[in-house]
Amino acid sequence: ANGLVVHNCGEQPLYPNEACNLGSVNLARFVLPNGERRPDASGVEGTDRIDWERLERTVRLAIRFLDDVINVNPYPDRWIDRSVKANRRVGLGVMGWADLLISLEIPYDSEAALRLADETMRRINTWAHDESCNLAEERGPFPTWPQSIYRHGRPQRNATVTTIAPTGTISIIAGCSSGIEPLFALVFDRRGSLDGELNLEVNPQFFEIAKREGFWTEDLARRVYERGTVRGLDGVPEKWQRVFGTAHDIAPDWHVRMQAAWQKHVDNAVSKTINLPHDATVEDVERAYRLAYQAGCMGITVYRDGSKEGVLHVGTSGSQPAPAGEA
Repeated sequence: ANGLVVHNCGEQPLYPNEACNLGSVNLARFVLPNGERRPDASGVEGTDRIDWERLERTVRLAIRFLDDVINVNPYPDRWIDRSVKANRRVGLGVMGWADLLISLEIPYDSEAALRLADETMRRINTWAHDESCNLAEERGPFPTWPQSIYRHGRPQRNATVTTIAPTGTISIIAGCSSGIEPLFALVFDRRGSLDGELNLEVNPQFFEIAKREGFWTEDLARRVYERGTVRGLDGVPEKWQRVFGTAHDIAPDWHVRMQAAWQKHVDNAVSKTINLPHDATVEDVERAYRLAYQAGCMGITVYRDGSKEGVLHVGTSGSQPAPAGEA
């Protein structure tokens, strides 16, 4: 069969019997410390606050690591073994994007965020492909390279090198925001306390900045929990209302535009949830799909608030169950 199959989250198109090793870089860890800035020729807002040299070293190391995994993996059968090693797909992506934007004081739904997303993934993709070419010089290209779209250029070790996955589980382990998603909520109720009382957990960045800027109170946490958002909340400066926009604050068009900004420089596809309000219509869903197609996205996931029971709940004035972190 010549058809493609798609990973259950949609970000990884594969041929039959193929697999792809995925890995994600936590962008939040690459903000220069102590407010340091380094001149950057791109002129894109925020680029002078990012340690690009360390990020490049990490990307190159990650590509080598993911390629090594192809060799050491135990495969269930010879068909999968053969298919995986024929194309040697790897998929390096990112997580911690929302955390990075907050550190740079850039709202998620802003032109500045779109420009930074474009520039960040352009660099990551360039380094990843170059390192795959370096590997091809050392170890040889992937076996189907002569039949690939790359056959007239510099040989590569891997048929694909970049993907943006949901990172639902690994971002929890790493303590960062998932994939390229905005924060889902700033204050959570961690259910299951023995006394039945609210057990509110506050996003660390929100807590730190609110304390530093002088607008933190215990009552603020409860009000944010009850409303599910800081936008429009008295006592929170307008600047921080914008910076701390959460998933349901972001208009659907901005969700799609953000996905498209990353997709421009990704070999495979991008996992991203397009959050719609509970009263979204069929026409709203259609608009999101059409916009994604026009913007060049390879796939799209639409989630209408309240359409699926999940494990996270934000806001008590109206139930907003979260999807399970997969897009």
